[in-house]
Amino acid sequence: MAGKIRFALRMLFWLTLAAAIAWLLWYMVRVPGVSWSGALQPITAEEKFLADNVRRHIAAVASREHNVFKPAELEVAAQYIENALAGLGYAVATQRFLSGPAEVRNIEVEVLGKGRREEIIVVGAHYDSVSGATGANDNGSGVAAVIELARLFRGSRPARTLRFVTFVNEEPPFAHSDTMGSRQYARRAREHGENIVAMFSLETIGYYSDAPGSQRFPFPLGFFYPSTGNFVAFVSNLSSRALLHETIVSFRRHAGIPSEGVAAPAFIPGVDWSDHWSFWQEGWPALMVTDTAPYRYPHYHTMQDTPDKVDYERLARVVTGLHGMLRDLAQAK
Repeated sequence: MAGKIRFALRMLFWLTLAAAIAWLLWYMVRVPGVSWSGALQPITAEEKFLADNVRRHIAAVASREHNVFKPAELEVAAQYIENALAGLGYAVATQRFLSGPAEVRNIEVEVLGKGRREEIIVVGAHYDSVSGATGANDNGSGVAAVIELARLFRGSRPARTLRFVTFVNEEPPFAHSDTMGSRQYARRAREHGENIVAMFSLETIGYYSDAPGSQRFPFPLGFFYPSTGNFVAFVSNLSSRALLHETIVSFRRHAGIPSEGVAAPAFIPGVDWSDHWSFWQEGWPALMVTDTAPYRYPHYHTMQDTPDKVDYERLARVVTGLHGMLRDLAQAK
């Protein structure tokens, strides 16, 4: 009799554990809204204009390796970003700090909110490339999207304040360190008592494939997502799940491209691999928008990550969706 009770208790334990794991996985992968499916529609005239613009930005920022180990090239990229934003009529601000013997900078412009201006939405992308890589997709694509989103919001009056920021020093050896540009930015914002209600890290968003088997995932996510890499992904931690759900359903209303979302623990490889991590450290909701980088892109962190590898039309579709999503979020009551 005692043996039967012990066996029943063990079975109850394992069944409870299995149910808890199943619930956690459901909680992670379930997102609202309906992703685009089927053939893509022809791009609009505005998206064609967008595609031409992001092509030009990526060529200027990421045709050569650019980081603190290639300071002249990093400076060329920084100056291009500053000039592009100033050319849109923005007052460009910088946050300068030392990275070893070199002075580096984050670059920022702002659209002040009307009515809820103290509530700040940050849209950011890092503009450095990793050592030994050109960085067209990682992360010229994100930088180009930030510039174009700034253009699309030029002269607008959202309820919440929008900040468009390009960060330095996201790549190793600076990732998750005090000299990571976004870490410097988020820490300063906390010291100034700012109220950041959402942060979006645009990270490697320019490569798409319709080939079966072109998409991989870290375990166990591959059981729940497509094996064709034709979608853009929204990735958050569990604490930012509400922001993920609010924004992906909005993105899906505006974007003519497939999208997937996950709220996952940061220990899953890739979940915290960008500047949104810095905002998590300050307790703010943040997520990454990405083409999943090494889980799809064959030229990740190589000198073959060149501007010709970027899918400019699909990148333009992503920017269109992000623009609509940010309009919704910035005007939210």
